[in-house]
Amino acid sequence: MTTRAAAGPAVVILAAGEGTRMRSRTPKVLHAIAGRSMLGHVIEAASALEPEHLIVVVGHGREQVVEHLAEIAPWAIPVVQNEQRGTGHALRVALETMTERNLVTSEIVVLSGDTPLLTDATLVGLMADHAASRSGAAAATVLTVRLSDPSGYGRVIRAADGTLARIVEDRDATADEAAVDEINTGMYVFQAEPLRSMLGRISTNNAQGEEYLTEVVALMCQDGLDVRASQAANADEVMGVNDRAQLAQAAALLRDRINGDWLRAGVWILDPTSTWIDVDVDLAPDVTLLPGTHLRGPTSIATGAKVGPGTTLISCEVGERSELIHTWAELAVVGSDCSVGPFTYLRPGTQLGDGAKAGAYVEIKNSTVGADAKVPHLSYVGDAEIGEGTNIGAATVFVNYDGVAKHRTVIGRHVRIGSDTMLVAPVEVGDGAYTAAGSVITEDVPPGAMAVARGKQRNVLGWVARRRAGTTSAQVAEEAERNAPGRDA
Repeated sequence: MTTRAAAGPAVVILAAGEGTRMRSRTPKVLHAIAGRSMLGHVIEAASALEPEHLIVVVGHGREQVVEHLAEIAPWAIPVVQNEQRGTGHALRVALETMTERNLVTSEIVVLSGDTPLLTDATLVGLMADHAASRSGAAAATVLTVRLSDPSGYGRVIRAADGTLARIVEDRDATADEAAVDEINTGMYVFQAEPLRSMLGRISTNNAQGEEYLTEVVALMCQDGLDVRASQAANADEVMGVNDRAQLAQAAALLRDRINGDWLRAGVWILDPTSTWIDVDVDLAPDVTLLPGTHLRGPTSIATGAKVGPGTTLISCEVGERSELIHTWAELAVVGSDCSVGPFTYLRPGTQLGDGAKAGAYVEIKNSTVGADAKVPHLSYVGDAEIGEGTNIGAATVFVNYDGVAKHRTVIGRHVRIGSDTMLVAPVEVGDGAYTAAGSVITEDVPPGAMAVARGKQRNVLGWVARRRAGTTSAQVAEEAERNAPGRDA
């Protein structure tokens, strides 16, 4: 019985390298930019090819990489390269696993796990060039790029008809070959059968004693097979990241790409160089982002909202026309026409209803603030429900923790909480009720009642003169008493 070839290619991502130049306990391919690991970016680009199989070759830090794959691409098949003996060896290990699992394909795409700027358009173009060769489908197609300074890279030498004649390593290039500015990126498309044959023929006769895929290409050219070169339009896309400096460079390039896309989509970004937007963020037209804004995770912002300056939103939802100034918010929902900030901290579980306000130096956690309710300034709201139209006075604290467990506070509609009120949970304040400033509320307040929970004021006359004699306070107090209205001259 003949086995039918799979419709889509197999994509093999090489991600086994140690990445010693990163100087990190984190495997190189797991370092993230724009809210996604480098490996995740490559997988996302490869998804445009609709691969039948996705193989990721892992080595150093394999446990972390495999765990990460289970989270972001559970369909991927991790293959362990126990000894890192070159790119050819890594691909051979991947093909052996495919054979063991009877994973059939006619084409194999080889990508690098440390190229986070790679785009789906470039990969689609690579596959198109591979299919358009004179024989219908090339034995191999090499992804190339032109560099202003190709020093250190293998040069791509083309034949007169545009096919790839050979790849010459920098140290072996003649003067004419060294002048060529087209280089090998280390990413390829292979026809499966000739690839398997060539992998069995490559040697380790080199300074590093390793098996390299460039030798596969050389053997194919030597045997007269059709080998093509597909040139990427942008050199940035195929840059590999090997250290922190290159990671920062890649992050900046991706930031500029993302911000440019949003600007063209109708989002106003006042200072794109200080605005960082993750790949999973969703922005509506007419959103305004001011300098120093960071949008992370699956944050969504609706039309007319204004965010920044100096604001970080992590996995948040912001409604239409809301404004957030100097705010840090995580896993929070902000309704329409809300006002937040400055210097406000919205912790996970915060929900602001339409028209609500969380003002200066306010922290809210795991709480619902109703429509048009206000927490204007200097307050902590934890584990609470605040009804619509309610006003929370300055310096109010929702005392939600008794040292063992958290408790909830419920504030009704159109309540007025006086400044410096302590609400000791669990407690409930009914609709339309008031609390007097400086109260410590430990019992429920009925609707429409005024709760006063503070000691009666007592003035001890002459205390300063007796206990703080000779101080400036005592002197001005004595002067004030002499000048008091009605005092005999």
